[in-house]
Amino acid sequence: MSYIEISNLNYGFSDPALVKDKGLDLSERYQTAEPFPHIVIDNFLSPEILEACLEDFPKGADPDSQTFDRAQERYKTSYNPDYLSPRVRSFFYSLNSRPFIEFLQNMTGVKGLMADPYFMGGGFHQTTQGGHLSVHADFNLHPLLKVERRLNLLVYLNKDWRLEFGGALELWDREMKASVKQVAPEFNRCVVFSTNA
Repeated sequence: MSYIEISNLNYGFSDPALVKDKGLDLSERYQTAEPFPHIVIDNFLSPEILEACLEDFPKGADPDSQTFDRAQERYKTSYNPDYLSPRVRSFFYSLNSRPFIEFLQNMTGVKGLMADPYFMGGGFHQTTQGGHLSVHADFNLHPLLKVERRLNLLVYLNKDWRLEFGGALELWDREMKASVKQVAPEFNRCVVFSTNA
């Protein structure tokens, strides 16, 4: 059984009553994690919705796509959810819904979270072979909403990932001098972390 069950695969919705109290059981683990508040949750969502994401993954650029080929990030493309198939677009929108926001608030202890309707830095991201994203601190001020960006959430879609591929997410100490934890990007693994720690 997945941590959050998707009850309607056509729209990517979960049952609000079942999600309402989710996250409370993870709050201590999240809030006391080192080197800063974060959590890794395996088997996070119903795998069928992630299979739909793979089936409907963009075949090419959309009007808001961004491709990066520079020293800090190479061979990396982001895709805006507004241009996805209806079922996957609806799933992305459900991740911005009140039940999911309440799950994040319960887990992180951060109250008054707001979803990002612009998906700034959000949506599908793809890094192809040989690509990378170097050590960095995420942006803190939303460029359009002018509010503090508090959390980042990743859900991996990689199937049959092997450690020798590299590509692990590295969590570094606050001085950005040493890697403290590595997280392999395996299918249906979720990582949530605070961006203002």
